[in-house]
Parts: sequence; C-alpha cells; structure tokens
Amino acid sequence: MNPDIKSLRREELVDQFRAWALPSYRVDQVSKWLYEKRATTWQAMTDLPQQLRERLSQHYSLQTLELVHKQGARDATQKFLWRLSDHSFIESVLIPASPALFGEPSDRHTLCVSTQVGCAYGCKFCASGLEGWKRNLRVEEIVEQVLAVERWHATQGSGFRVPGSALSEVRLDPANTELRTRNSELGTRLVSNLVIMGMGEPLANYDNLLQALRLLNAPWGAGIGARKITISTSGLVPQIRQLADEPLQFRLAVSLHGATDETRNKIMPINRKYPLRELIAACEYYQQKKERMITLEYILIAGINDGLKETKPLAALARRLHAKVNLIPYNKVEDLPWERPDEGAQETFLAALEKQDVNVTLRREKGHDIDAACGQLRLKTVQSLKSKV
Repeated sequence: MNPDIKSLRREELVDQFRAWALPSYRVDQVSKWLYEKRATTWQAMTDLPQQLRERLSQHYSLQTLELVHKQGARDATQKFLWRLSDHSFIESVLIPASPALFGEPSDRHTLCVSTQVGCAYGCKFCASGLEGWKRNLRVEEIVEQVLAVERWHATQGSGFRVPGSALSEVRLDPANTELRTRNSELGTRLVSNLVIMGMGEPLANYDNLLQALRLLNAPWGAGIGARKITISTSGLVPQIRQLADEPLQFRLAVSLHGATDETRNKIMPINRKYPLRELIAACEYYQQKKERMITLEYILIAGINDGLKETKPLAALARRLHAKVNLIPYNKVEDLPWERPDEGAQETFLAALEKQDVNVTLRREKGHDIDAACGQLRLKTVQSLKSKV
C-alpha cells in the first residue's frame, strides 16, 4: 500500500517534489489542503494542476476515518467512534474547556486521542484492554483523529447538526461537495489542546506517536503548540526517559492511580515491571530535562484507592515531584466490578490533599453520562457485532 501523505514530514515531501521537478511551494499548497482545509480527496485540491493531483493519487494514499457513532454529554463532551480501514474501531473524545485537564483555562477544546487498537497493559479498571490488543495505530490514523473531528465540526450548522444530549449515528460522505466547500472556507482550529490519553498505552507506540505529534505541532501542519500537548503513560520507564530527551516541550501525565506499590500492584500490572521507585526516578529525570510540571492522574475507585490513608503517600509523591494531581472519579465499565466513590468521598479525598499543600484538582462530570471511559463505546460495539455473528 502506498504511504499515506499525512504520515510524512515536509522534508520528505519536498524531496519527492524535487524529484518530480516541482517547486517547493506546491508542497505548501498540499499541506494547506491537508491540515487547514482538511481535504479528503485529491480532486478537492483545486489549485493544484490536474496532472499533479493524478500523480499524488498514484504515489500516496489519503485515508480518512469513518464516523460510526457520536455521543454527546450534558456538559458538551463529545465522544466519537471511528472505523479504520481494516474495520477496527477506535475512540476520540472532544472535551470543552477545563483547567483540570491541562493546567490552564481555555475557551477552546481539548481532544483526547487514541494510539492503539485495544491495549496490552491490562489495567484492571479499564475497558480498552478487555478485547485485547490488536495493533498500533499508524501515524496518519493518529493525525486524522484531529482532522476528522474538525471536519465533523465544520458540518454543524449546515444541516448536519447532531444533538449533544442524545446518542446519534453519523455517516459523513468524504466526497460531499458541501462539506468540501465548508472545509475550504474554514482555516481556524477547533482543537487547541491534545491529551494523548485515549485507547492504548501511548508510549508503547512511541515512534508513530512522536511522528504524528511532530506533524500536528508543525506550523505547516496543525500548528498545535507542543506545550498544549500532554502525553499520558501508565509508567513505561525507558520511554519516559526517551521522551525527556526529545527537543519538543510536550507535557507528561502519569496514570498513577496508586501512590504505593501495594495499591498500584492491585490494579496496574505494569507496576510489577516498573515499580514506583523506578517510575519516580524516570519522572525526576524528565523534570530535570524539561523543567515542566508533571501531572499525576489518579482515578478514584471506591474501596480500592479512595481511602484517606492513600492521601499521605500521594501528597508526599506530589510534593517530591512538584507535580499536580488530577483526581478523576471512576467511569463505570459494564462487566467490571469497580465503582466510583460518592461525591462526598471524592470531596473528602480532595480536601485531604489540599490540607497537605498539594496542587490538586477534581474533574467533575466530563462525559460520565456517555461511556466516556477509554474503550467503553468500542467495547460495546465490538461485543454487539460478535453477538450478531
């Protein structure tokens, strides 16, 4: 299969266009169509010569994601289920402005992006790995999540409006003339921040992820600032150190969920390979290299890690790392026994950390009513399809 053009750096395209005896400004035109106008067909690129469009179609693929379902939550969080070219499913979640997610207020939107089909790391509370791991996402499949969400947004108000409070099925025709016209008129970015916290372990797909983020960060690409991009990990120590040595200033979030090995071992198998001692050392190395605050993600699970005794080691760890703690009430996953604590327990846990001088936030209702936990919508869809076979 030909390489997808949305997986390539500008330098690679410049080299190819030079081999075709074409000026470099043609690369800029193509990039504008891909990342600003979000074109989905070669023929939509109307300021390119027809001969070049035909050559591009012969040399590169231009794949898009198929939107199968969209769910809207009461707080305006939107969840998207995409079908890939091999009929696998992944999810993305569009989240309204929230200081709790990336540490600063915003009047724009954060997109939670997936990096794998399924997950191999087996966190006990997570839906992403219940159907196992299938494969890493390719570069263009990571990039396309941003473009596809913005493409969907371009249809709103033009007869494609989807109610935010109900489950809807949406099928967008990439060849739709009206959609192409609106895309060509819209150059602004809907997505201003990225959190790489969707399906899969991001750092287990390190090379593809970093290539995708370079494209999304590049001024000729999506132009999303590196400091507006947060990469999450369950604790892959070697890759945290590798990420620390990258020149771009991406933010790091650690899916901690337990501040002792005893607690973490119960729910996160990765901790047996990379216990807290090694994880903390890698985080300290990251901070030394980047001089950036780390976020500790902590999902509150009733009866597992929400007791007040857990706050003392968590506070000590947060202070040691000069980290912010993001408390996330558990989103219930069907067929798993875990439950979220009641609101009183959540607030008590929050207050206990605040008393210990921890920079802490509690995420309140970001998609709790739309199966917003990673992999839930995909899991239900896959299980439904299996039941029909």
